[in-house]
Amino acid sequence: MSQSSSAVKVKIQRFGSYLSGMIMPNIGGFIAWGIITALFIPTGWFPNEDFAKLASPMIKYLLPLLIGFTGGRMIHDLRGGVVGATATMGVIVGADNPMLLGAMVMGPLGGWVIKKFDKAIEGKVKSGFEMLVNNFSSGIIGGILILLAYKGIGPVILMLNTALAGGVQAIVDANLLPLVSLFIEPAKILFLNNAIMHGVLSPLGIEQAAENGKSILFLLESNPGPGLGILLAYILFGKGMAKQSASGASIIHFFGGVHEIYFPYILMKPFLLVAVIAGGATGVFTFLMFDAGLVAAPSPGSIFALLAMTPRGNYLGVLAGVFAATAVSFIISSIILKTSKQTEEESLAKAAEKTASLKGKESKASAFIKAETNQEQTEQKAEKDLKNQIKKEIKKIIFACDAGMGSSAMGASILRKKVQKAELDISVSNTAINNLPADADVVITHKDLTDRAKAKLPHVTHISVENFLSSPKYDELLHVLQNKEDRTTAAIEEIKVTEPAFENASKIIFACDAGMGSSAMGASILRKKVQKAGLTISVSNTAINSLPADADIVITHKDLTDRAKAKLPHAHHISVENFLNSPKYDELIEDLESKLVTV
Repeated sequence: MSQSSSAVKVKIQRFGSYLSGMIMPNIGGFIAWGIITALFIPTGWFPNEDFAKLASPMIKYLLPLLIGFTGGRMIHDLRGGVVGATATMGVIVGADNPMLLGAMVMGPLGGWVIKKFDKAIEGKVKSGFEMLVNNFSSGIIGGILILLAYKGIGPVILMLNTALAGGVQAIVDANLLPLVSLFIEPAKILFLNNAIMHGVLSPLGIEQAAENGKSILFLLESNPGPGLGILLAYILFGKGMAKQSASGASIIHFFGGVHEIYFPYILMKPFLLVAVIAGGATGVFTFLMFDAGLVAAPSPGSIFALLAMTPRGNYLGVLAGVFAATAVSFIISSIILKTSKQTEEESLAKAAEKTASLKGKESKASAFIKAETNQEQTEQKAEKDLKNQIKKEIKKIIFACDAGMGSSAMGASILRKKVQKAELDISVSNTAINNLPADADVVITHKDLTDRAKAKLPHVTHISVENFLSSPKYDELLHVLQNKEDRTTAAIEEIKVTEPAFENASKIIFACDAGMGSSAMGASILRKKVQKAGLTISVSNTAINSLPADADIVITHKDLTDRAKAKLPHAHHISVENFLNSPKYDELIEDLESKLVTV
């Protein structure tokens, strides 16, 4: 792959990741709407005219507003979310159709506009007027964006919606829908499935489901049949580690919905793309023959999720499409495997590495395969580096990956069991890197994501692994946590004398309960002192519950300092009695200027 095409692929991946970032946190809302639709509409399992009234408002208002809020918050936190949701109302009211695509435009646009406004007025608001300016600016900007969306942007998006829906319908009418597998199946191998599923298919599918009670578009990308056929062929006709690992991979893929688990098996023999394309096309053709569809997007693409989103009367068609795709993919894959020259066992691991490089991070497939092939290769890792990292009593361990679901959830589950077995009072959970909690003590990430995690949460212990499913560092960490001497002597003494130094501090946060009045005044006063001193340090204010993880210095009223420390224990905390007139502001400026911090 050339450098230019690789750059294009990465950009598309990022775009798809951004789209999925707006949709995936709200999948629960989509599923709730799908369940209500499947149960209570006139063609549902338990028709109920009263309950069925919920379906239309949910798809018209709730889901677009959730997307708009999430998109705005991704740009500019809660303030961006509020303006993004407000702006989304313009496209909602301006159209009869569900405006999911409109929400995916107006949400981020609202967040971006308010972010630019806040940047423009930073340091220019008189003390005491911060709350007034904040509230009215978001209200005025939100109101303007509503009008703009209602009269300008909304009609354009409606035209786009209509054109896309018309194009899909034309493809269906021409019996060409199975041909989309020519694009979808290879795109999945390149990890462009989010851009396809959440960027195009889900919004259009929701509109079709709102009108017809179901949509075949939800089945185009999520069908587990083609991948299952590949893995079954490897179980019967593969060799070496590929054959041994395929059975476990098939369970994770079909029942767990983690489709990327089968990607390396195709990368080992790229000609297997023919099998998944043919299987996908067969599945789509079968769905069309049975007029099958789902009421909402299945996430993840597990057979259980597909059946949960299947409306009454469509189970035969959905299952037939899945198993037809499996059969065709299996037959073609078996022929390819039996007639082609078998490569060495290491090829699967190499394919897993290629999968990780395509995705830009450790994939669940790579992790699974490495777990099968490399368990003994890293057993001799020394524990001393990890011991040196553990600086304090550990209460919360966080696994983090891009989405905060698949691979990080698997790793968290493995370590959680080890921690419970050791009877340690330590919380182990998983999340997306962008949502890392400020009170985390240890953050575990794949090595390709560690720098991003450190930038988000620089004051905690970071552990970098190559394999979420089988890393020797889990046992090393557990040994350190169980060894009370290691945890309470030299390591803890070291942290006592190394309070977070902030000679390189770049962000100062004032925090109070609401994050507006008193903290805004204090931030305004210190911001002017910082600017007068010629320091390039950001000074802002927020609510304690919204303290950003990358804050270097947190300033609170003395009655709130303990809460702030609990929320952000790794930052430097300054307690004041009076936000409007504290001598600690000048002391802090002197410390920052001299780069000598007195704790």
